[in-house]
Amino acid sequence: MTDILSPLFLQPFLIGLCFALVLPLFGCYLRLREEWLAAFAYAHVAAAGALCAMALEAPLVLGGVGMAALAALAKRLTASRLAGGTAYALLLLIGWAAAVLLTANLPMAERLGHALFDGQLYFADAAQLAIAVICLLVALPLLALLSRHLLLAQLYPAFFGALRLPAWRVHLGFDLLAVGILAVATMSLGVMGAFALVFVPPWAVFARAPSWRRGLVFAAILGVGGYVLAFFLALHLDQPFGPVLAVVLVALGIVALPNRRHCA
Repeated sequence: MTDILSPLFLQPFLIGLCFALVLPLFGCYLRLREEWLAAFAYAHVAAAGALCAMALEAPLVLGGVGMAALAALAKRLTASRLAGGTAYALLLLIGWAAAVLLTANLPMAERLGHALFDGQLYFADAAQLAIAVICLLVALPLLALLSRHLLLAQLYPAFFGALRLPAWRVHLGFDLLAVGILAVATMSLGVMGAFALVFVPPWAVFARAPSWRRGLVFAAILGVGGYVLAFFLALHLDQPFGPVLAVVLVALGIVALPNRRHCA
């Protein structure tokens, strides 16, 4: 515990804690909309954007968030032509290919590329902590504001049409908010670490939560609990944080499932 309270590890711990709380909540809405693959795709696009920003000597966060936001807009504009998860699969392939090519061809990009895909939480600084706290304080109220409309759009899709309300504003607002949070989280947790927090807690709690609100609470608890345990284990076992986080979350997710019938 004393190691985590030291200045060297306290800032990274608090940064990850912010995202461990908010990412599972976004993951619940993405899973409700059957868009969980979006988290994986946007994380890869954000990584490619950060590498592009490095090449242009621009802030990495701006590059990651900007590229992910453009991807969200492109997905929304092509939604009628690319049904299901096709758009996210294409974004995933494009983001991955761009990131690998940039890593292979840009000077000094290899280290950043590995950090983005493996996670670089231990090297986070005070600026990243400030960004993480701002993301948490902004995302939670906005998600609460959008929640009712998102649920209505998914469960009663005719509601907006009957009242002649533009449902696309709700979907686009959520998409932009989600990609912004995912992009910033990817800068600290890495692609797989951010994806694990978005995917695993909702996957586990959807099988057993008695209500939507309790599902959100259970997902947040699982995300935060898994993150804290993974941080301790990775630190004391001297292991990379991203893989440890993924293993811990998957193990806790499997334990949380009521029975094997719900694992699909």
